[in-house]
Amino acid sequence: MELTKQGHACVVVTDGDRRLVIDPGGWTDPGVLDGATAVLVTHEHPDHFAGDRLRAALDADPALEVWTNPSVAGQLQGLGGRVHAVGDGDALTVAGLDVTVHGEWHAVVHPELPRVPNVGFVVGGEVFHPGDAFTVPGTPVSTLLLPVHAPWSKIAEVIDYVREVGADQAYAVHDGLLNDTGLGLVGGLLGERGPGTPTPYARLAPGESVEL
Repeated sequence: MELTKQGHACVVVTDGDRRLVIDPGGWTDPGVLDGATAVLVTHEHPDHFAGDRLRAALDADPALEVWTNPSVAGQLQGLGGRVHAVGDGDALTVAGLDVTVHGEWHAVVHPELPRVPNVGFVVGGEVFHPGDAFTVPGTPVSTLLLPVHAPWSKIAEVIDYVREVGADQAYAVHDGLLNDTGLGLVGGLLGERGPGTPTPYARLAPGESVEL
């Protein structure tokens, strides 16, 4: 499989001619949906889910389907069986790839702010995208897509999360609010200038790919 970073929280997993897009939100180039085989959406926040764009892509391609939590699925009504609501513990086949679903809720931003549902996806037994949560999937994964910066996190929690998941490698996602200085600081704390984790960390630039 090939993993391509597509902006803030979006990645594309490609396996042969199958192209699985995860979290194509409003901070992602809309063109990421061109030629998509399937779409996974972790939750409804606009940096992960752009409803009008996704609906337009579904209208343009009658074969395109979406898997997401029930809250997001409810915002895509009228598309029949092409939108699938899933939850924690589900095991699916999406675009010919095995996918398992993990987690239920977005991380707490503040106790006085409402939480929204959030599901993470393990794709092909290889790649885990947790969305906006520090969900531990309960199954070994080789590649963790690590949310490195968010209003709901601090770097100590990010480091502890990497340690708990224990993946073979971690790649940054959820980094669209960081400038070059912030990216360097986070990278150092997750690498040679930090307390250490068992998992090598790297960041792909938008549009950059890696073979898994």
